[in-house]
Amino acid sequence: MSWFSLLFGPHGWGPLLAQGALTTVLLAVSVIPFGFGGGLLLALVKLAPSRLLRGLGDAYTTFFRGIPDLLALFIVYFGLQALIDKIGHLVGAEERVELSAFVAGVIALSVVATAYSSEVWIASLKSIPPGQIEAARSLGLNRRHTFTLVTFPQLIRVALPGLGNIWTILLKDTSLVSTLALMDLMRAASEAAKATSRPIAFYAAASGFYLVLSIVSGIVQDRLERRANRGFA
Repeated sequence: MSWFSLLFGPHGWGPLLAQGALTTVLLAVSVIPFGFGGGLLLALVKLAPSRLLRGLGDAYTTFFRGIPDLLALFIVYFGLQALIDKIGHLVGAEERVELSAFVAGVIALSVVATAYSSEVWIASLKSIPPGQIEAARSLGLNRRHTFTLVTFPQLIRVALPGLGNIWTILLKDTSLVSTLALMDLMRAASEAAKATSRPIAFYAAASGFYLVLSIVSGIVQDRLERRANRGFA
């Protein structure tokens, strides 16, 4: 059977791979607001005046940057499921609530992305001259307006390259969720390879998709950086 027939024939595996690719993209995109937004909040915690808050933030970052991402995935998945079961037992729930693999993947990857992106946000926050904040205060801007109108536009310009690198890593880390039986692209390619005994064909197809997605992400990132750097030498 030809490679084309394996993918697009009457009994081809193309639809399953396409569904897995869509799941992969949805998973990665769903992590962005939680992983990058959480990283910014964690960066503010690590720069807080309180020594306790700084210590907790550093401990979080050290732990999740120091263990394999796959282990973090298992900790979140099995840990949250155990917590849900415990709460259900305490409240006397009759039916067991199952944590879906997709939700567990989003939470686990967000937890890891938060740890890594916080370092990018901290470096970006430190790059903004203190005089910018003082000037905003002298103009009568409150903290919220100072952050949204003065700090954040400059912050995102500096943070974009680092966040883009984390996004690229995140795209590849989505394949780890296949260990939770989520039918993402990697899982679909693995199932097709087992059923047809043609692993090279399907893993090559999966590799091509990841490569295309990385290239497209690089193009989008380049345009975002150009837009953010308008007016800067």
